[in-house]
Amino acid sequence: MQPGSPCLTDRATASPCPGSSGRWCRGFSWIGLLATALFVPGCTKAPSPSSLPPPVVLIAEVTASNVPVVIEYIGQLDSPQNVEVRARVEAFVEKVLFTEGATVNQGDPLYLLDTKPFFERLEAAKGGLAEAWAALNKYEKDVARLRPLAEKRAIPQQDLDNAIASVEVGRANVQTAEARLKSSELDLSYCDVRAPASGRIGAKEVSVGELVGKGQPTLLATISQLDPIWFYGNISEVDFLRGLEVERRFGLRFIDVPLTLILADGSEHAEPGRWVFADRAVDTTTGTLRARAVFPNPGGALRPGMFGRVRMVLRIDRPSILVPQRAVQELQGEHFVWVVDNANTATQRPVKAGVRAGSAWVIDEGLQAGERIIVEGAQKARQGAPVHPMTAEEMAQAAAERQAGAQKPAGKE
Repeated sequence: MQPGSPCLTDRATASPCPGSSGRWCRGFSWIGLLATALFVPGCTKAPSPSSLPPPVVLIAEVTASNVPVVIEYIGQLDSPQNVEVRARVEAFVEKVLFTEGATVNQGDPLYLLDTKPFFERLEAAKGGLAEAWAALNKYEKDVARLRPLAEKRAIPQQDLDNAIASVEVGRANVQTAEARLKSSELDLSYCDVRAPASGRIGAKEVSVGELVGKGQPTLLATISQLDPIWFYGNISEVDFLRGLEVERRFGLRFIDVPLTLILADGSEHAEPGRWVFADRAVDTTTGTLRARAVFPNPGGALRPGMFGRVRMVLRIDRPSILVPQRAVQELQGEHFVWVVDNANTATQRPVKAGVRAGSAWVIDEGLQAGERIIVEGAQKARQGAPVHPMTAEEMAQAAAERQAGAQKPAGKE
């Protein structure tokens, strides 16, 4: 190629090649074409967010009705009276007179301890009392004999005074001996261990031949009263305050609302209960308030330590708006829901949540009947952005159509 002749690039631009060598001109031309081919795909534009389809969300229509509000609390059963039967004297166990796990009545014999040492102490106490009475009788006779002599000044007055003092000492000795006798009788009675209360007795803690009461009152058995039985549950501070608001707004009293006890297997206790106690203070470690309910337990089927739930049904005569708990978002004590308008635009709205009713919230303010809220897919929604709302029925139908299309044999329309 002659100097100044146009190269491949020059033909495209209709300008002379700056170099004088045709080899270099053609080389640069092919490099330019290769670079152009490599960079052209990178110049394609990515789809803008506005061109993406709106996210699919599950919605539900808000309705207002007089549906009863159901509230449940988890807790544990306990006996109103767990009586520990303990040995009150030091002695050996001679007999066990009860059946473990049976129902006992107040006054039923439970244990018999060795009584021989206590009979000996009782007889010694009786002897000491008799000796004290004899001494007192002698002192009184001395006073009766010395008093006339002292009046005639036949004896010193001090002799009479000493005799009178002896009488007072004798009377005190009699009182002391009588107290010892009663103590001995009481110790002897403690050898006959009887049930201090009615209820169901647990397992025996000692056996025949064991020494009990040495140094401390040994635990012999425990009796638990089963009818009625108590239920203890913890109510959060927020639920407690909301409950007070419900009582004020609707004129309810929680202590008048009957309770249903649901056991661990899902069965319901036949007898209704009621709230009887709320603790004076909130536990600062858990932020809950301890409350107690009482339930009749005539058959004794309920036992202390069982876990269960109490269900409280609030029948509010005013229309209430209930929404699923999963539709309500909570942040720093505030509650929000996503509302979808007629143009399918999502908007986050603050609401005032009331009491919890099972898996739903009672919404006091912020929502109206007929509005649509997002139940699932709220994490895909953006403020003021469009969404593709679908009801649960529509989603189920779409899923069935997709499954039917996937199972359709290939080659068939």
